[in-house]
Amino acid sequence: MSPLNIWWLAIRPKTLSISVTPVLLGSALSWESHGLFSILTFIVILVSALCIQIGTNLYNDAADFEKGADTEERLGPQRAAQQGWLNAQQIKLGAFISFLIAFIAGIYLVWLGGITIIILGLLSIMCGYAYTAGPKPIAYSPFGELFVLIFFGFAAVGGTFYLQAHTINLSVLFIASTIGSLAAAILLVNNYRDLDGDRKVNKLTLVHYTGRAMAQKIYIAMIIYPYLLLFTLLSDYSWLILLSIISLPIAIKLIKYFLKLEISSELNHVLAKTAQLQLIYTLFLSLGLLLPSILTMGQS
Repeated sequence: MSPLNIWWLAIRPKTLSISVTPVLLGSALSWESHGLFSILTFIVILVSALCIQIGTNLYNDAADFEKGADTEERLGPQRAAQQGWLNAQQIKLGAFISFLIAFIAGIYLVWLGGITIIILGLLSIMCGYAYTAGPKPIAYSPFGELFVLIFFGFAAVGGTFYLQAHTINLSVLFIASTIGSLAAAILLVNNYRDLDGDRKVNKLTLVHYTGRAMAQKIYIAMIIYPYLLLFTLLSDYSWLILLSIISLPIAIKLIKYFLKLEISSELNHVLAKTAQLQLIYTLFLSLGLLLPSILTMGQS
């Protein structure tokens, strides 16, 4: 493969949408509630969010290989270090460059958002590094899914909203939890698939403590929760947010597919489809938030 193809696979493109969706939703919420949206701010936040995830993915690739978690027995997609496409130091350098770009992009965001964004940005970069680095990596604990919920839900959506609207409120954080839950479900599938290999290297994730049977139930809850929560938010938002329920048949089909699978590489399809579900859900939710303003502008 060409170097470009190798690096493209190394950054795990099928899951990068979980960095895009919070920026979409946070910006849509800002426009819906305050009529405020900056395309420049949107682009800079998106670059920063993508680079933090890419840096995390790359460092995870190198660290898991060094710790023996990625072997020829793993069921997941091929990894750059595991396959020998790149060595661990090259991958770590790529991670450092990604985090550096996120930091540089964050300078503009700090100018917009002040101390709140300094704290949020530094925490995001530090946690991205600590996900698989340090003496107690988050990925090697039962808190990985909680980490994803917080940073790809509350922090990313809330931070985007704050940068666009210059304020924050609880209803934004509640609606942020919907896509955070779906992002956490992606990681749960990953850990469900890799459970046996992870245990061999003392990577004791949430699935290790719950077992696979309970993990299936947690996955179902993570997928269904976003749809149920929408009905509690109708006092704050237009009923058009229910447009995201259009994606519910996809969710149900995905759950049925997941439950019938044996432990095999086919779980990679569940992971990718869960990421697609999160994107589709967010697109319809964002459309539901924006439609009232679009319709009002059309009438005027």
